[in-house]
Amino acid sequence: MQKYAHFKGLTIPLLLLLPQLAITVVFFYWPASQAVWQSFLLQDAFGISTEFVWFENYRDLFAKPEYYKALINTGIFSVFVALLSLSLALLFAVMADRAIRGAEIYKTLLIWPYAVAPAIAGVLWIFMFDPSLGMLARGLQSLGVAWNPRLNGNDAMTLVILAATWKQISYNFLFFLAGLQSIPKSVIEAAVIDGARPMRRFWTIVFPLLSPTTFFLLVVNLVYVFFDTFGIIDTVSGGGPSGATETLVYKVYSDGKGGTNLGGSAAQSVILLAMVIAMTAFQFRFIERKVNY
Repeated sequence: MQKYAHFKGLTIPLLLLLPQLAITVVFFYWPASQAVWQSFLLQDAFGISTEFVWFENYRDLFAKPEYYKALINTGIFSVFVALLSLSLALLFAVMADRAIRGAEIYKTLLIWPYAVAPAIAGVLWIFMFDPSLGMLARGLQSLGVAWNPRLNGNDAMTLVILAATWKQISYNFLFFLAGLQSIPKSVIEAAVIDGARPMRRFWTIVFPLLSPTTFFLLVVNLVYVFFDTFGIIDTVSGGGPSGATETLVYKVYSDGKGGTNLGGSAAQSVILLAMVIAMTAFQFRFIERKVNY
């Protein structure tokens, strides 16, 4: 028999919840409310003069073509990073789950990149693919590939996608590997006895049983590409060239800090948060129906 704790009143449960509630209020709800309030204000860079302008910041934002360009960049960037990081992590997890010699070493090496900070990950990829310093960039140039992320927007977008994907593969790999190891071996053995080939076993048995893990990682990767890739973009390309890699989260920073448009930057952050909440709700509302728990 399992023993459960029973509280006679609400005092102790509330005290136990108070630290987490305090952290959530201080570091999420309070900054979010300040961003919403500031999005209705027009103020100078020093915050000396402030004017309440209602939805003027939002109207100005949607009248700028560069905002739509950042929106398109974000869509391209998020789709490629999510698909590449999830698919490659699943492939590595399936390979590492096999009974091979030195499997523990491979698993450890595949997990290590997650400990690297986003900014450091961006610097590492610059050292490899910088047109003048990178060894891999020189290899591409020797093959006749005109590789130059400093001047070519497509090259710059490719570089930030690769860096962001590499940074996230380890996280996805860890969860996929745990999901694979939780699948009963008897189910796989029964499929082998029935004559199911490896690919058929994967798509009809293994992958459906991984659907809860895949759904969780889909939500996490959505948040990652929209928010946590700021450090990679900042160090690799700085949003350039000519805004080719400027995503929504980076535009919030560049307009607020570099452009001193605090009200417009706050409005962008509110819209970005609303977009992520809406897409997460859409995933839970429609995609979760296909998840087999």
